[in-house]
Amino acid sequence: MQSEFLALKKHLQTVIVGQEELLDRLLIALLTGGHVLLEGPPGLAKTTAVKALANGVHSTFQRIQFTPDLMPSDVVGSEVLDMDSHQLRFSAGPIFHEMILADEINRAPPKVQSALLEAMAEQQVTVGGETRPLPEMFFVLATQNPLEQAGTYPLPEAQMDRFMLHVVLGYPNATEELEILRRDRARHFGEDSPSFLTQLTPEKVLQARHKISEQYVSPPVEGYIVELIAATRQLQSLDENLSGVLQVGASPRASIALLHASCAYAWLQGRDFVTPDDVKALLPDVLRHRLLLSFSGKSQGWTTDKVIQVILNSIAVPLDVDSK
Repeated sequence: MQSEFLALKKHLQTVIVGQEELLDRLLIALLTGGHVLLEGPPGLAKTTAVKALANGVHSTFQRIQFTPDLMPSDVVGSEVLDMDSHQLRFSAGPIFHEMILADEINRAPPKVQSALLEAMAEQQVTVGGETRPLPEMFFVLATQNPLEQAGTYPLPEAQMDRFMLHVVLGYPNATEELEILRRDRARHFGEDSPSFLTQLTPEKVLQARHKISEQYVSPPVEGYIVELIAATRQLQSLDENLSGVLQVGASPRASIALLHASCAYAWLQGRDFVTPDDVKALLPDVLRHRLLLSFSGKSQGWTTDKVIQVILNSIAVPLDVDSK
């Protein structure tokens, strides 16, 4: 089963040039059911990558374009009058799919964010006083543009905390951009787009999630995870200059997210145990959206990524790690 997911990653690499971290994080989300927030300028193939992922596992996929005039019923559905029976019946919204791409999520007003929060937190929606479950494989991949803030609604902390990972995308280097141009020209010249036949299904994804839950995590690695997250609540103990930099640290939900993401990352590397390097690789994406800088911290030039780096440099890495 592991080989099938690695084959899926190779296929994604034929669709997306570069962006290795993005592809890894998408697979981690798939294998854990965690939600991912993708942040980056337009044109970095965020939507293309998510569509390719959905096709690779033969899952139901829906892209929702978030706009300021969007209503909660446009996302979760609503009750409509059946003219034949003269009774109300529920018309399901686009949220009732296994994989959701919430495009420019920060453009939706608070009521829509509230409706989406229930779906992300409880894997269900409530309409007309009745609660309806979402598909078992359900997870959300959301995008937001960090450049254009006019007409946007900042996501509330409670919703940000529901994202397992916050991935920040950068521009490709010159070599990668040259390859993008060549692939685009090849499509215009009539060459076939990469084809990929996979036996992956939502059922196999759920089986893989069960396998990942059985990954071995040694006590020193567990302690390392807890120590890293706890450090966000007592930064001054690491460095007096960090006193008052954060308004609030990360909750235990961050520890759980880091554990699950590290297990999936290790599984994709072909291991059945988690190492401290797995934890270190995922910590920035797990914490980036959970740390709230204070006004004092911002005025001193601190960013969440800088704070995370200080934590990584300050917390001792366990050396004697049992692999079984």
